[in-house]
Amino acid sequence: MNIGIAGAGLVGRLIAWRLARAGHSVTLFDADSKAGEQAAGTTAAAMISPFAELAVSEPEIFRLGMVSLQCYPQWIAELEADSDCTVMYRQQGSLAVAHSPDVSSLRHFQDLLLHRLPVAHTQAVRVLSGAEIDDCEPAIAGRFRHGVFLAEEAQLDNAELFVALESALTKLGVTWYEQATVIAVAERQLQTTQNCYDFDMVVDARGVGAKAVLSVRGVRGEVLTVDAPEVTLQRPIRLMHPRYMLYVVPRANHRFIIGATELESEDKSSVTVRSALELLSALYSLHSGFAEASIVKWSVNLRPALPDNLPFVGWRSGVLTINGLYRHGYLLAPACVIQALALIEGK
Repeated sequence: MNIGIAGAGLVGRLIAWRLARAGHSVTLFDADSKAGEQAAGTTAAAMISPFAELAVSEPEIFRLGMVSLQCYPQWIAELEADSDCTVMYRQQGSLAVAHSPDVSSLRHFQDLLLHRLPVAHTQAVRVLSGAEIDDCEPAIAGRFRHGVFLAEEAQLDNAELFVALESALTKLGVTWYEQATVIAVAERQLQTTQNCYDFDMVVDARGVGAKAVLSVRGVRGEVLTVDAPEVTLQRPIRLMHPRYMLYVVPRANHRFIIGATELESEDKSSVTVRSALELLSALYSLHSGFAEASIVKWSVNLRPALPDNLPFVGWRSGVLTINGLYRHGYLLAPACVIQALALIEGK
């Protein structure tokens, strides 16, 4: 089929890639450039963490997340072959810890997780002593006496993923209209500010950009990127706190992605001093080596969320719509794309 896709963020790129691989003629439209600087998917730590999210989200998020977790290794291998690019993907688990005054927050997280976790997956969650934490992450040895290890969780490098998807789409012959704002979608038609295009099928993956036709809101997220030569971590670490859950995600060459904020606001202005101070003080408490880190950038973006904070994949007025991945973009994207592809095959 000849398929038009509105939106070239994470979901738009993934479904365009899978459709092009299947032999469809694909045209991609986005108000952003091909680099995707404005996409919510570039402002993320890209953790694939169904277990950690189960403690604070609906069971459906865990179910879909496990589908994505099983899918990622094969998709990453195929994407690297299609793009001639490397995408860092690691499945070494993640670790949740808390300082002594905040151990109650960690235990609450642990209790919720174990209560909601299906019996078949209980072996993937381990409660750790201080000595076991030291063995798991030597860089933070002696700092924490209680921890929870989530053995099956993973992470990827979202910057590398976006580059690889752009390369693969180009090699597969996808037509890409960048800086083309979509103003209307219909069953077989897509309209930008400049032109109207006809297709056999239209896919709407615009995220917050679809507010005119969907009850989607933006949820503000703030992410810090630092280079910390004195810090070496093996896996993502979550630091529990009564007000927030800080996450620190290692990248290559001692680069780290740090975040915690989740604000019900559509304000995309710069990070506030309060947010910066809370984030940096918590980061320093995790490892004193972060005091000498260089701040590479602060990033702010809006994640698309629907009223129930669950994703939607389905037909709306003849348009295949994927939206509402909220703060679970990398966790849910492959599973949502698989659902969408099944709908296309069944049409």
